[in-house]
Amino acid sequence: MTHTDELVGHPAVTRTADARAGTSRPVRTADRATGERWRFGFPGGISAEVRTLGARLHSLVVPDRWGHGADVVLAARDSEAVRGAARCFGATVGRCAGRIVRGRLAIGDTVHQLDTQEDGHTTNGGPHGFDGRLWRCEPFHSAHRTGVRLFLHSPDGDQGFPGALDAQVTYTLDRDDNLTLSYQAVADAPTAVDLANHVYWNLEGHNRGNVLAHHLRVDASQYVPLAAGRLPLGSYRPVNASPFDLRRARRLSDVLTSADPQLALAAGGIDHDWVLHGGAGRDRPRRAALLYAPLSGRCLEVHTTEPALRVRTGHGLSGGVIGKTGRPYRVHAGVVLQPRRLPALPEGAVDAYALLRPGEVYRSTTIFSFRRIGA
Repeated sequence: MTHTDELVGHPAVTRTADARAGTSRPVRTADRATGERWRFGFPGGISAEVRTLGARLHSLVVPDRWGHGADVVLAARDSEAVRGAARCFGATVGRCAGRIVRGRLAIGDTVHQLDTQEDGHTTNGGPHGFDGRLWRCEPFHSAHRTGVRLFLHSPDGDQGFPGALDAQVTYTLDRDDNLTLSYQAVADAPTAVDLANHVYWNLEGHNRGNVLAHHLRVDASQYVPLAAGRLPLGSYRPVNASPFDLRRARRLSDVLTSADPQLALAAGGIDHDWVLHGGAGRDRPRRAALLYAPLSGRCLEVHTTEPALRVRTGHGLSGGVIGKTGRPYRVHAGVVLQPRRLPALPEGAVDAYALLRPGEVYRSTTIFSFRRIGA
């Protein structure tokens, strides 16, 4: 089959969760450098490890078409990298995922100056964002679902953001091999919130080279182009006749060989947002993307309530991060599929979907559904 979208609903698609017996309750171990480690899953299906430092997904073992499991999540071996070059790998980033230009956050008539990184912008919540915090964790378990719920309090003025914020993220595995990430937050003053996970996927296995043979589909007809410095232009552009037209699945190696100047602005890869569902938020998750690895047969569908999808093709990985098995992660070792709110405009105005007022509850749900193609 030429296009991965033809595989969805095809008789060759089978769930990795067959009739199984037994359960696996979340198990906790302590780590001085990265807080608590929580492992959970169901026998014969996928299993996960979540760490409380950054409320991060550290590993996800998924069976291939023959039933052999492999860890498909990139993560650093050394704790120093988790607080440095790999700080966002698998982490919950916030308060706001993505980049706020010059750290200027406009809410109504007030402009708040946020803490910035070395480039002068505020990225993924600032220099000391949620990815570097120790979250409080509570496990849960039933016959059909298992997982952990993590909590964080962010005080007023944290990284320059107004209002005190109480955030929560829940990782849930079910017997149908769905990993659901659910976010909630409340604030005591108007503020901006965009919680997201920055996991790098390699569906052949985190230590199996690059993802250039993966097929990617994104269900969107518009994307957000970049200006110099990889800053959003603040406008939408049709994907037609561009490498960003992924309405039918394409091999990443074919996409990245395009001479489109937008890829050059992103240093030879994709580091862009697609506008999903016409840019509107939804109460029920809807499919946003599909990723397929031909060798292993692993297929990942992403469903989300969010109005945008950030795709990052790992073009900035250069071997500086050593992976869990001791191998360095090199260029295109993984791909990020990050549902999120629409990116802030260059002048820093908060999109209505990212604005949280007192008395409101921020909610976001993303489902990563795993299947295997063939047998």
